[in-house]
Amino acid sequence: MSDATHATAAERNALVRLWQRGSKIDPRYLIAFLITLVLAAAQLRYQMVGGYDRLVLALAVCTATEALLSWFDRGKIVNLLSAYISGISLTLLIKPQGGALWPFALGGFLAISSKYVLRYRDNHLWNPTNFAITALLLAAPDRVSVLSHQFGNDMATNLVIWIFGLVIAARVGVLHITLTYVASFLLLNTARAAALGQPVLPEIAPITGPMYQLFVFFMITDPRTVVRGRRRQIVVAVLIALMETLIRFASDKGWPLPTAFNAAPAFLALAIVGPIAKWLDLRRLRYK
Repeated sequence: MSDATHATAAERNALVRLWQRGSKIDPRYLIAFLITLVLAAAQLRYQMVGGYDRLVLALAVCTATEALLSWFDRGKIVNLLSAYISGISLTLLIKPQGGALWPFALGGFLAISSKYVLRYRDNHLWNPTNFAITALLLAAPDRVSVLSHQFGNDMATNLVIWIFGLVIAARVGVLHITLTYVASFLLLNTARAAALGQPVLPEIAPITGPMYQLFVFFMITDPRTVVRGRRRQIVVAVLIALMETLIRFASDKGWPLPTAFNAAPAFLALAIVGPIAKWLDLRRLRYK
């Protein structure tokens, strides 16, 4: 063999060893890395955090609630990475009126406590962050809104986050959920724009924003709340995208909907479809 061939083989073997080493990492740490990356990108480029007191409060409430409830429920303190992810997600997504801090404290408590209270057969039905934000939007729509800022034309920031997100989703085994939802979102909202006679680009542009990055990489792929089986997971992802499109269409038509549906159709779609699908999945397993 030539030196070039030996070099190529060595590089390939090095990449294989690196991937094998990475495959031994707890997926939760990879997810925590990705959520931290989104936070750093959003803050460095657009100062989306809105104050580090929000971040500290959300993280403190989430981790403290997780520690206390897990100790009470299981007799031990569980890994706090889930609470960390919820705290950062709430910091990025919640935009309170007048810079209030209470939504971050209440949201953190609702997110984590929902895992211990709203359960069926020892499984929680809602993604914690999704439940908390949906509850806040429904209960206090005039006091709380959600992140709507997009990364715009900053292709470098988008590309980095999506590359890391897709690689980590593949490592965790949920890439098919993310890709199914993204494809469904693009197709359904393109059809919706055509039906309404609107330009297509503004209707599909939100998928590039940090809100949807959090949604497709953390909420709809939450291993504890997705149904079992790749085919069922794909069907549920399509149903979530379909429900979101219907909510957007109803909003376009001016149908009377709670403010929360207009403010965050994706979150409401997941909050409706996800728990029903999970409950049916758990019920199906019960009678097997």
